This record gives sequence, C-alpha cells and structure tokens, in this order.
Amino acid sequence: MDWQRTNASVPTRAPTGETAAYLLGSDDALLVDPADATVTLDDLLIDRTVSHLAVTHHHPDHVGGVAHYARATDATVWARRGRVAAFEAATGVRPDRVFGEGTTIPTDAGPVTVVETPGHAPEHVAFAAGGRVVAGDLAVAEGSVVVGAPEGDVRAYLTSLRRLHARNPDRLLPSHGPAIEDPRATCERLIAHRLDREDRVREAIRSGAQSLDEILDAAYAKDLSGVRDLARATVHAHLEKLAVEGKITWNGERARSIESADRGSPAG
Repeated sequence: MDWQRTNASVPTRAPTGETAAYLLGSDDALLVDPADATVTLDDLLIDRTVSHLAVTHHHPDHVGGVAHYARATDATVWARRGRVAAFEAATGVRPDRVFGEGTTIPTDAGPVTVVETPGHAPEHVAFAAGGRVVAGDLAVAEGSVVVGAPEGDVRAYLTSLRRLHARNPDRLLPSHGPAIEDPRATCERLIAHRLDREDRVREAIRSGAQSLDEILDAAYAKDLSGVRDLARATVHAHLEKLAVEGKITWNGERARSIESADRGSPAG
C-alpha cells in the first residue's frame, strides 16, 4: 500500500495555493499534514482507521486541520521532541507522544520512520516508508524552498538535503506541487541554488552593500513584487550562515566582508 494524497486550498505563500495531506494505511493508518478539514480528506478517510496523526512542521498552512481530525479520529497525536509547546501553540492540541530521528510509527502498511530535516523550520521532519519520503517543505519539483530568518537556517537546510540525498529514496512526496521522481537530482538542484544565492550575497557585500536591503537588491537584481519579504528573510538567513562560518561580520544591521578586510590589512 502506498501513500495516498489529497490537497487542501489554504492560505499559503506556495505558488500552488494548496497543501497536501498524506495517508498511509487502512486499519491502522498515519495521517500527515492535515492542512484543513475538507470534504476530499473526509472522503479519503471513509472506511479507514486513523491511529496516528503527525505534521512535518508547524507552519499554519500545514496544521489547520489537526484539531479537527484529532477529535474526529481519536488518533495518537505526535510532535517532535523538544517542540511540544510550539506544536500545541500552533495546533491547539496537546500531543500524546513525541518523536525524534529514527522513531518508527506503526501502520498496517508497515513502519514509518521519522527523519529529522530542519532548515525550512527548526522542527521540520520527513516521514519515510517503502522507498517513499513525505518531504513537507524540504523540497519541491520546480522552483525553490524559502529558508528565511528568523526560523529558517540555511546551514541546517543544506545538511538536511545532503542527508536526504544520501538516503537515495525512490520518490519524494512534497507538500506543494507534484511528486518528485528523481530525488537525488532535485536535492542537487536545490543545494546548487542555495549556494548560488550565497555567492551572490557574498559578492554584493564585497562590492560594498552593507544593509540588508542593499544586499537584497544586489543579490537578486530582479523585480521582487509580491515576494520581497520572503527574499529579504532568505538573504537574512544567508547572512546569519556566513557570519557563523566566519566569512563575513554581521551585527544585525550591517555586513562587512572579512575577505576584503584581510586583503586590505598590512602584511606581517
């Protein structure tokens, strides 16, 4: 038995305008990311017993139906270890159990393994079963994923993509857009995109941009109407990464290239 999918139209910044919920199992099933209570999801659940309910992360476009389906199914509700309070604040539901890397959730279609994949959000996880991975907002078939400050962490995101690449699943099942049939190629594309953006940020700073908005304008050099806030948060996250790695200085307001300072310092 494979994962079953249904989409919910919910307020989301994703271009699709929808978030996918996934179900695995029949008599002892796991429901992941019920974004809203919908007729299509209700129809999918007819004649099925949902024993477990979990989410990939706590963003509003992924958790809107958690309280409804927790009540309707009396399922065991799971949350990531160390994120119980945040889960309850996002969903209005106190989880029954917690998971972490490697936790298995039993279903009648086989065990589902939790894979920690932070970056897009600090609590982000994926769910692996039978060569398929429900990937949440870790990956998309086209375009890129927002990894924006203050919650987004580019270093963690790149690590999560590399770990997923190493797992080499058969298929990725994302929250937005179509299934990903070549997971490794998609991971490679998304890693290259992030590193290219990082290079653009570093070049902007080397060229004299200092404030977040100056760096943003130089790094993107295109019309950002409607998405400027997302791009700004992304650049902010890249600045945090570069500062942690000692490649720039960043005090929250101004960035400075350490490379430029080194080149300008006297020898000896």
